[in-house]
Amino acid sequence: MSHPEPVHVLLVEDNPDHAELLRRLFESYLIKNTFNQVEDGEQALAYLNRLGIYADETLYPYPDLILLDLRLPKVDGFEVLKQIKSSSKHRHLVVVILTSSQDEQDIQRAYQAYANSYLVKPFRADEFMDVLRYVGLYWLKWNVYAKATM
Repeated sequence: MSHPEPVHVLLVEDNPDHAELLRRLFESYLIKNTFNQVEDGEQALAYLNRLGIYADETLYPYPDLILLDLRLPKVDGFEVLKQIKSSSKHRHLVVVILTSSQDEQDIQRAYQAYANSYLVKPFRADEFMDVLRYVGLYWLKWNVYAKATM
């Protein structure tokens, strides 16, 4: 099953190498989707709330899926997740934590804040690509998204 409409992905990731790997892999699926990336939590919140440069919806479509790192500059991923899930406007969004942290406290904290999934980035490049491949298949091809009911 593939989506009749594009899936809009927002990647919140400060590592440019990880961001580029994700972009290339998602483009390789040849599925209609848009892929935008911001480098810190402050930019992620501005993007979601249409502030500053993110006011243009054609350049920055509202996401269906957020891939969120936890260790971010300015505003950390936990605070971004908290603000998304406490907002009636944003709480329907699917937020997948994609981080290097295997700390049990981080995992518990993310799920208690209503993360939809928690994935640990492997250190080996081939394992990282496997994780990303399955993330792409599940979240871009198979998952069905709720639309905002604003």
